[in-house]
Amino acid sequence: MSDAAMSDAPSTYVDGFVCPVKVESRDAYLKSAQVTATLFKELGALAVVENWGDDVPEGKLTSLPLAVKLEAGEVVVFSWVVWPSKEVRNIAWEKAQADPRMAEMDMPFDGKRLIYGGFQTIFTA
Repeated sequence: MSDAAMSDAPSTYVDGFVCPVKVESRDAYLKSAQVTATLFKELGALAVVENWGDDVPEGKLTSLPLAVKLEAGEVVVFSWVVWPSKEVRNIAWEKAQADPRMAEMDMPFDGKRLIYGGFQTIFTA
């Protein structure tokens, strides 16, 4: 993220996502993420970050694999989008849902096991 984006961090808004993706779908996931990132940046996102699980331990009571009901041959993906404000994010999501690029996209993961939420930034270091 740029220094300018970081200096504005306390007023930013973040959408966070965790989902399971089949290992063999990594390239398809990356392609869809790149399309989505381009769209979100056009609509005002400051940053879009995609992370492929590398060290995501299973827990007994709670964990990311448990949360997404991870199956054999899948990895946990952790992503976030930084917006300048919740208002910009809300307008962008509305426009994104109507954009043909979103409608044409084949989601390479099980959307029923996607966990997401919006977060108000309260501290950045």
